[in-house]
Amino acid sequence: MVSPGRSRHAELPLGAVRPTGWLHDQLRLQADGLTGRLPEVWPDVGPDSGWLGGPGESWERGPYYLDGLLPLAYLLDDRELIEKTRPWVDWLIDSQRADGWFGPPDNDDWWPRMIAAKVLTQHHDATGDDRVLPMLSAYFRYQLENLPGRPLSGWGRVRGADNVLSVLWLHRHTAEDRLLELADLLLEQTEDWGRYLTEALVTGRALFFDHRTHGVNVAMGLKTDAVRYLRSGDERYRARTEASLAALERWHGQAHGWFSGDEFLGGREATAGAETCLVVELMYTLEQLSLIFGDGVWADRLESVAYNLLPASCDPRMLAHQYHQQANQVRVSVGQRPWTYSSDDANLFGLEPHFGCCTANLHQGWPKLVRSLCLQTLDDAGRPDGLALTGYPPCTVQTKINNVGVRLAVAGNYPFSHKINIEVTVEQPVDFALGLHIPGWCAEPKIMINNSAFSVDADGGYARISRQWQSGDRIEVDLDTRPRVERRDRQAVAVRYGALTMVAGVGENWIPVPDAPGLGEWEVHPRSSWNYGIDPAEPAQWPIEHRPVAPVPFAFDHAPVRIRVPGARIPGWGMDGEQAATVPEGPVLGCPVSNDVTLVPYGSARLRITEIPTVKDVRPGA
Repeated sequence: MVSPGRSRHAELPLGAVRPTGWLHDQLRLQADGLTGRLPEVWPDVGPDSGWLGGPGESWERGPYYLDGLLPLAYLLDDRELIEKTRPWVDWLIDSQRADGWFGPPDNDDWWPRMIAAKVLTQHHDATGDDRVLPMLSAYFRYQLENLPGRPLSGWGRVRGADNVLSVLWLHRHTAEDRLLELADLLLEQTEDWGRYLTEALVTGRALFFDHRTHGVNVAMGLKTDAVRYLRSGDERYRARTEASLAALERWHGQAHGWFSGDEFLGGREATAGAETCLVVELMYTLEQLSLIFGDGVWADRLESVAYNLLPASCDPRMLAHQYHQQANQVRVSVGQRPWTYSSDDANLFGLEPHFGCCTANLHQGWPKLVRSLCLQTLDDAGRPDGLALTGYPPCTVQTKINNVGVRLAVAGNYPFSHKINIEVTVEQPVDFALGLHIPGWCAEPKIMINNSAFSVDADGGYARISRQWQSGDRIEVDLDTRPRVERRDRQAVAVRYGALTMVAGVGENWIPVPDAPGLGEWEVHPRSSWNYGIDPAEPAQWPIEHRPVAPVPFAFDHAPVRIRVPGARIPGWGMDGEQAATVPEGPVLGCPVSNDVTLVPYGSARLRITEIPTVKDVRPGA
């Protein structure tokens, strides 16, 4: 039996990292909106839930909801939300039978219990509840005894890596050898995602259901080779993870930086959809890859999802969500779109468009991002040797290093601006290494420590500062940020600014749907022209405007970054049913480049052009 591999990073206890500034505002919107109020308006997570002992829904929706509600409650230290988690946790633990099985008696699927196990590990991390370790130990013993005769199948087979992560979590607490035996058994029964994604990936729109082409399963399956690496230390699993991402980009990559999945893998067209479950599960996968592999590129990739696709998946006040979002989305409406598998309402902002899985699952995105912002670094023997800041949105970190209390206060408006201040407070002077993430897009980072320049060597994507820290130490980080243009099909482009994808925003007219369930339902229609292209020739000359971050951070009218780009309207580019037609071949000639096109962050624009056609002015002297 192979001994467990070593992660490069480890999570701090839930609650050690807390949001401040705009990030706190965003989580507060979530708590006051759909997450905090969902049981009031959606019976699937109401008092009749099968995961509360009632006669209601008893498959994945209760655990999904708790997987986001619980970390949100503890990160905000919101006593009302914490109290809402208690009946769920108590019922989970009290439902356990003598043989170790737990959960609703009318459901015997392994899959939802994988989510429930994740919930219990987070609950223990936040509270130290002494019921959790023996409860999970008994359940995993049940799995070890019963999986040979009743192996993983269906959803559980393609999502088995999540189960293994909880098993390894318990092993870190108990060191029971049988847990490693179970981890290996689970991996034997889990889909070989690395092989599929690198050797057999569908190369266009998937036209029928297969667990391996289901977009959410792909987002979850991407962590499988990393978990195999944990058990074996075999570097080929790291290489296959990179190759899997490259294959997805080649055949299904979108201008926002990620792959389509509407419900199945949907190809490269800018109007293909991306499911909200895909977004939050992709974030969780990237958080795990950042823990396991430790390279800064995983933090880069996480940020590209978190600050773009995640906020775009909900309305600005987090009262409703979309099932499928589009890179080029110029109308949010009920209507038929040529997606792989979808109903006509999947594009609406509402309570339960299309399927209810996203209604239950969207809640984990922001809270787990916050927890991932600061990680414990581990040496080659797996011993803690410092901290790593993986990103810089405003937050505080409170922990102990060598039994000395340490507090980091991160201030600024990252990712909307790129000057960050970090203040250190310690109970007494203490030596440790602090890793500062240097994003791959930053060409000339600058770091000052107490007004003295620090030479930046970003090995592996982190600048590592080893010193004796004292209260009052201040770190200033300046991440050189310039607009970047990435080429797409048909000579179109995508525009990046730091971690942000910038889009041609479209004026929004929010139209309430009468008698809608939940907290509201909306179509969004354009109130300005959207069919513009840009001249991408000189991004260094584009004027950039920074504004204060508003209390609703991702509202279109208060977008905190705006970039003006020369461009022109393309009159022949119109609608194809309910969506924008295919991006025209570029550069489009004969359109006088006489308009400024305003680019805003993707997450601020619920109507947008992300894959932007290019135009060229061919007038003499132009």
